Amino acid sequence: MAEAAFTTADYKLYPSPRNTHREVFLHEVFVPHPYALIDLPSFHLKGRSSLFAAYRLADGKHGQLVTFELPADASSFSARFRPD
Repeated sequence: MAEAAFTTADYKLYPSPRNTHREVFLHEVFVPHPYALIDLPSFHLKGRSSLFAAYRLADGKHGQLVTFELPADASSFSARFRPD
């Protein structure tokens, strides 16, 4: 059974069942493409990361939130990610 959604100060989050690490890390990237495929292992990140379906509370925008343990991984992901 999938984990329940939870709300942070900025988002309502739905954890991906494929997450290895089931926590929200400090460094985040909001991807405004709710149906884009994001394969985190293919980015060869150095630290831990997690993926969530997200609803941004400030503007009601749906998308995905990727969180990272290391700021360098967030920068690398932002530079390399291209929605399909």
